[in-house]
Amino acid sequence: MTNGDQHNRNRFRSFAMIAVFDIAGPLVAYSLLRSAGLSTVSALVLSGAFPALGVAAGLIRHRRVDTIGVLVLAGIAVGTVLGLLSGNPRIVLIEGSVPTAVFGLLCLGSLWASRPLIYRFAIEFIGADTPKGRDFESLWRYPGFRRTFRLFTVVWGVTYLAEAAARVIIVETTSTGTALTVSKVMPYVVAAALVAWMIAYGRHARREGERLAAEAQAAEAQAAEAQAAEAQAAEAQAAEAQSAEALPASEPMRTDLVHGAR
Repeated sequence: MTNGDQHNRNRFRSFAMIAVFDIAGPLVAYSLLRSAGLSTVSALVLSGAFPALGVAAGLIRHRRVDTIGVLVLAGIAVGTVLGLLSGNPRIVLIEGSVPTAVFGLLCLGSLWASRPLIYRFAIEFIGADTPKGRDFESLWRYPGFRRTFRLFTVVWGVTYLAEAAARVIIVETTSTGTALTVSKVMPYVVAAALVAWMIAYGRHARREGERLAAEAQAAEAQAAEAQAAEAQAAEAQAAEAQSAEALPASEPMRTDLVHGAR
């Protein structure tokens, strides 16, 4: 199996884990637990075990600490404790906004680092050890590429802060079931919209760069043609000047030849 096939397989596995542990699992578990007669808080707390298991499985599989995963676990733990102590299901639901807001702040804070956070995620998603990943990483030396990913990071940070605020409003103004569904689906809808915008912006920036490069090449070609024309004109003037200087010197010689013939 090639590195590309392995990377695609890992990507599919990641999507499957998101679908099972982060979306379908919690929603189905909450519905079944409520049907079984458990309270709203108990059902929310127990359904939160699915995202926690998903994060733990990711940590074990990759054998490294994932910052986002740790934030999710911390948010689940804090929401669970506060929800059980207060008996308020809205507090359990609001905990999902905490890692979202922290992620937005991390994005904005990474603008002062050597590489912005969204660039690091892009490298990890593409695969740093793949040929595409190495080609992608080599583009960092271009100022326009760096500027684009800093813009991406700003947009992601601001959007996630806005999402966190919107989730709090939804929790406070809708039913528990609706708020739970929105809290599980919204992050992936927002992420998909951001990725689509990034792709569209990247294509636009690439076309704009190609247009500017073509204009620069055309301008260089025109400048080269103008220089060549000026050089030819200068050579022609020099040749005319040499001809003009040689003409007077030849007249006395011609006169002497005439007198000698007489």
